[in-house]
This record gives sequence, C-alpha cells and structure tokens, in this order.
Amino acid sequence: MNDAPKQPLISGPRLAGRTALVTGAGLGIGRATAICLAQHGARVIATDIDDTRLSDTLSMLPEGSDALAHRADVTDEQSVSDLFALVGETAPLDILVNNVGGGRPGRIWELSLEDWETTMRLSLASMFLCTRAALPGMIERGYGRVVCLSSGARNGTVWNALHMGACAYSTAKAGIIGFVRDLAIELADSGVTINAVAPGPIDTELAGPFLRAMDEADLPYAPSKMVPMGRLGTPEEVANAILYLASSEASYVTGTTLDVAGGR
Repeated sequence: MNDAPKQPLISGPRLAGRTALVTGAGLGIGRATAICLAQHGARVIATDIDDTRLSDTLSMLPEGSDALAHRADVTDEQSVSDLFALVGETAPLDILVNNVGGGRPGRIWELSLEDWETTMRLSLASMFLCTRAALPGMIERGYGRVVCLSSGARNGTVWNALHMGACAYSTAKAGIIGFVRDLAIELADSGVTINAVAPGPIDTELAGPFLRAMDEADLPYAPSKMVPMGRLGTPEEVANAILYLASSEASYVTGTTLDVAGGR
C-alpha cells in the first residue's frame, strides 16, 4: 500500500509557483477561470482562437500577474503542438483546464454529419489533443492537475432537448466523463489527477441571453424552473470549482465530476 504524501496546510495564494494553461480563455468560463487562477498566484497561459478576446482577458487579470496569451486552435493537432512548444519554453505545466467546447443545436433529423463532427471536435478532440500533450511532462515530474469541462447536458438538458434539440452536445459532454474516469485509473500512481466540472445553466456572454430569453418567455422547462436554486449560475462560480480541483487541496480527488448546477 502506498503511503499518502503529506500535504502542507495552504497559506497565501493557493497556486503560487504553479503554471496553468486555460483553453477557450477569451470569454465566459474560460476567462473567469484564467482570472481566478491568476488571483491565486498561478502563472497563466491563456489560449483562444480570438486574439481580441485574449487581449481583453489579459487586461482583466490582477495587476502584476505573470501571464501570456497565445492564439491557438486546440482542435488542430499542429496548432496544439505549436502551443505546447511555447508552453515548454515558458515553464513546466502544472495545471491544464480543458474548457473549449460547444456545438451546433438541432434535432437529430436536422443535423448533418458535419454538424455532429464539429461538436465532437470542439469538446472531445480538443480535450484529447491538449491532455495528450500535457501528460508526459506532468508524469515525469510526478505532479499535475487536469480539469475538463463537461456539462449537465451529459444527462440531457430538458430545455435544450425540448425546444431545439442537442443530442450531439449531450453526447460529447457525456464522453468527457468516460475520458476522465479512464485516465484517472491510468494515472492513479503518477501524481497526476484528472477531474471534470459539469456546469448547469451559466450566465455567460454567449449562453446567457438565450437562457434568460427562455426564462422571460416562461417556456415549459425553462432553465430557472428546472434549477432548485431558481437562478442562472455565474462563470465565477464555475471557476471556483475549477480552482479547487486544480489545487493541492484536491490531492485525493480524481476521476470525479463536480456538478456546479444549483442543485439540478
């Protein structure tokens, strides 16, 4: 039986001395996560496909933050290779947050194969490519934290399914759970943990207007009706959950999915 490593009490910034890569950091949960990790002392590498959004994110980080931005398409193998070459020149990577995701809504008879494959590429290929690139260094150093963004949609989101259809997105977000569960076992003795966070309806720049419109229209199964807390969540509330899983405090947590969904 392996003895548990002694964990020091956390004092000061919870991620001091750690380097974190956040994908999809240009808006929403990714931006909130980059800010949160920087607030807790991490060196943050923010990546997104939109340079303007990345610049805006960097401008919101705490004054004096050790951070850089790099444009990358994390669904593309060569782009990910270039990104991690840059990361390797910066500092050993301790934390990877796989935040990129999304997809095309529609009922299954309306979806093309391209729609389906685009959704899988955004959520699953991006996660696979970045995690594959990050793990060798983490394993070699005996420390790493990987956090992947799933969703309450992994079980089917009633308001999406009922009003527009979202089987591709739900399938992709369910796939993240299998990825995390398997890799937690593969990595169990390596010092690297991997977990998922599953947000409920979150008031981001992109999703918030749509979710609020459903509430205001008083549609059956509107988001706030389905959430026991009766409101949308904030990107910062999701970022705080990611912070915990990215920290040394979560040293005995791996292969789990943490719901941040207001009781749903």
